[in-house]
Amino acid sequence: MKKLKNYSLLVMCTLALNIANAQTVNSFTVQQAADYAKKNSVQVKNALLDILIQKQTNRDITSIALPQINGSMSITRNIDIPVQVIPNFIAPATYKVLVDEGVKNGSGQPISYPAGGFGNLLFPFGNPWNANAGITLSQIVFDGQVFIALKARNGTMDYQRKIAELTEENIRANVYKVYYQLVTGKIQIELLDANIGRLEKLKRDVQIMYDNGFTEKVDIDKLAVQLANLQTEKLKANNLIANGYNGLKMLMGMPVKDSLVLTDTLDDSKIKEGVLEASQYKYTDRKDFQILETANKLNGLNVRRYKLTQIPSFVLVGGYSKQAQRNEFDFFGKGDWFTSSYIGLQMKVPIFNGFAIKAKTQKARLEAQKTLNQTEALKINIDAEVENAKNNFIAAIASMDFQKKNMALAEKVYGQTKKKYEIGTGDATTINAAQLDLKTAQTNYISALSDAIIAKIDFLKATGKL
Repeated sequence: MKKLKNYSLLVMCTLALNIANAQTVNSFTVQQAADYAKKNSVQVKNALLDILIQKQTNRDITSIALPQINGSMSITRNIDIPVQVIPNFIAPATYKVLVDEGVKNGSGQPISYPAGGFGNLLFPFGNPWNANAGITLSQIVFDGQVFIALKARNGTMDYQRKIAELTEENIRANVYKVYYQLVTGKIQIELLDANIGRLEKLKRDVQIMYDNGFTEKVDIDKLAVQLANLQTEKLKANNLIANGYNGLKMLMGMPVKDSLVLTDTLDDSKIKEGVLEASQYKYTDRKDFQILETANKLNGLNVRRYKLTQIPSFVLVGGYSKQAQRNEFDFFGKGDWFTSSYIGLQMKVPIFNGFAIKAKTQKARLEAQKTLNQTEALKINIDAEVENAKNNFIAAIASMDFQKKNMALAEKVYGQTKKKYEIGTGDATTINAAQLDLKTAQTNYISALSDAIIAKIDFLKATGKL
């Protein structure tokens, strides 16, 4: 009984640990997988953060056009008060009066002007303690660069949004490709299981024939080798699929420990649907083309920005301050605080800047022309990409249809060969060759199916319809 209690306790602990470490099971269609990646992919998250960063940059630009108010306060202790030396302007007037009145000195002699002159006077300017508190205001009335920067705010936000959309599209295309490759991997496993089942049944039938003396031991051994090869291939395929699931989770931004179940299936009609609508395309359907269009608009504004720097700018300024001087640190006691204030309009007129503005304007024009060239080149690339993608898709569909028919024919040949072998009119070599042909046809079909879905995704992406 004690052992039973200990065993029950062990079972309960094991169950508790399993519950604590339970995986999150996610069953996704391909669209749900793409939506999950849109929310959780690090690349998409960073692209969306770039939009928020640009928003704050625009707010920073907007603040330049708003009033700028600054306050200041200072207290200064003059250790050595500055002294100003000036000619003695008091003594000459005093001596002149004394001389004119004939005043005599202590020796009884009339006072006369000093032979060495009157010297200088020393005046200390200021007090030991000084305090100042004030506020200043400035408001841009007109500035060409600020005006263009404000006008470009919507364009910069649109530019970042288009980049985020392009990032999302690239992630979505990769999710689609990996998702459907895993779906074709499941089909491959199903075909391998079917082949293994056929070989196991054939091996049992041959074993019975061998036991009754109708065949040789080598025929059983050949089937055992083929069966081992198929089981090894299945192990490798399962390992590739497991790694593929991990890769898809990483691409989607899903924790690797979570379980992922793919609910979509894949067939010929699903691959072919929606392609006719995608055949008609416009350049503006492409996200990368939209990005270049926005860049062209921003480049045009950049040229205008440098042009407007050549006209005057106006700023409204104002200020108000209080100042006090004391012999002691006693600013909050008795004593005067002297007020000063001003208001004005400043005009800045560019006259000569060493041809810097001319160089910057020309550089902006060249960069704008460069973007226009890239736009024209992208049109050519899009046309070529669409044409190549369409050709690849047509060829992939034809190959898929052919390989599907070929696989069905190989299955029919194998079935007929097996029947002949079972009734004794066929040999082991023929049935082994039929089995090999069926396996080759199945492999070719899986490869063609994978190529077809990838070709479709590339075609939709090329036409901007993904």
